[in-house]
Amino acid sequence: MKFFLISDNIDTYTGMRLAGINGVVLHEKDEILSKISEIRKDKDIGVLLITEKISEMIPEELDKLRKSRTLPIITVIPDRHGSRRSKDFLTKYVQEAIGVKVG
Repeated sequence: MKFFLISDNIDTYTGMRLAGINGVVLHEKDEILSKISEIRKDKDIGVLLITEKISEMIPEELDKLRKSRTLPIITVIPDRHGSRRSKDFLTKYVQEAIGVKVG
């Protein structure tokens, strides 16, 4: 199973290429959706890495893909600027999911 990256910047793309992961740099929503459709047809790609900025451009589509429970597995990663999420995002996520305050 292979990894594939859709990035919004060349720095993240270059870093992943150095790690042996192929990918593309895209900036337009329709380009991104077209590439995802193409990737879903490639049975060799098991994990799709997407930068946070890209994920913010297509939240509804990502939600549908995750709910479909088909390959590739979609993982959102921070880009060269670091994570855009708040420091306690995981605690808030767990609290929302189970309804219990953690920590």
